[in-house]
Amino acid sequence: MEGYSCIDKSIVKPTYLAELLGFFTSMTIVRSEIFSQYPHLVFGMSTRQPTSDNPFDGNMSFNVGDEPLNVSANRRNFFASIGIVEEQIAFPMQEHTDAVQIATHPERYPHCDALVTDKKNVFLAVSVADCTPIMLFDPTRHIVAGIHAGWRGTSKHLVTKTLQVMHQRYGVLPEHVIAFVGPSAGVCCYEVGEDVARLFPNQCQRIAENGKYFLDVKKANVLELLANGVQESHIEMHPDCTIHNLQYHSFRRDGKQSGRMLAVVGMK
Repeated sequence: MEGYSCIDKSIVKPTYLAELLGFFTSMTIVRSEIFSQYPHLVFGMSTRQPTSDNPFDGNMSFNVGDEPLNVSANRRNFFASIGIVEEQIAFPMQEHTDAVQIATHPERYPHCDALVTDKKNVFLAVSVADCTPIMLFDPTRHIVAGIHAGWRGTSKHLVTKTLQVMHQRYGVLPEHVIAFVGPSAGVCCYEVGEDVARLFPNQCQRIAENGKYFLDVKKANVLELLANGVQESHIEMHPDCTIHNLQYHSFRRDGKQSGRMLAVVGMK
C-alpha cells in the first residue's frame, strides 16, 4: 500500500462497530456515532468475516452468483440486527447516474443512485463493494437520503443534487443536515487512470512515485458536503478502505468473486 494511510485524520469523526451478532453467521455491523444521537433513526451497514474462505460471506446481493437462499438468509439476519424487515426497504437500482428519486414506499426505484424520503418505516438501502455509501439526515424536518457514490456519481456531483432535491421538495437547509460517509475504496489503494483523477480536486488525488494515480472518493464527497453548507461537525467519515480491509467486500480486490454490502438508513 506504499506506506500511505487510509485515514485523513483532519476530517474523520469516530465510528463504532457493534458486537458480533448471534445469528446463523456472525456479522459485525458498522454503526454511526453521529446518527446514534437520534433514537428514532435506524442505521447500519453490513460486513463480511475477514477470515472466511467464502468470497460471498455475508453477501447481500442476488446478482453476483451467490446462492439465493444464502442471500435471503444474510439479508434477513442483517435487517433483523437493525430492527427492520426487508419488506420495509426501498432500493435505488444504481446505474452510476446522478439521478435522485423520492421514495414514497418500499420498492425498487429504477434509473437512480440516490433516494430521499420523509416517510417513517421506509428504509433506504445502498449496495456497495468499494463505492461510497453516503447517508444524510435532517433532524429538524425529518428527512433522510441514501446515496450510492462511485467515482462516476461523485464526479457528477450526486451529493449536491441530492441536497438540492431535499431543499426543493422538503425545505431542507444544508446547515441542518447530518451526514455519514461510509467505508469505501481508499486513497491508499484505489488506483485510477489520469483521466479519472483529473475529474477531481488535487487534494483528492495522490500520485505515487511510479506515476500511478490514486483517488480519495470519500474526501471528494466530504468536500462537496462542506461546499454545500453542511457543517464539518455534522459530518462523520468512516476511515476504513474496503480494498485494504478484508472486513468488507471489494470488487476492485476480488472481481467477480466479490459480494456486496448494504448500508441502510431510515426513520421509525
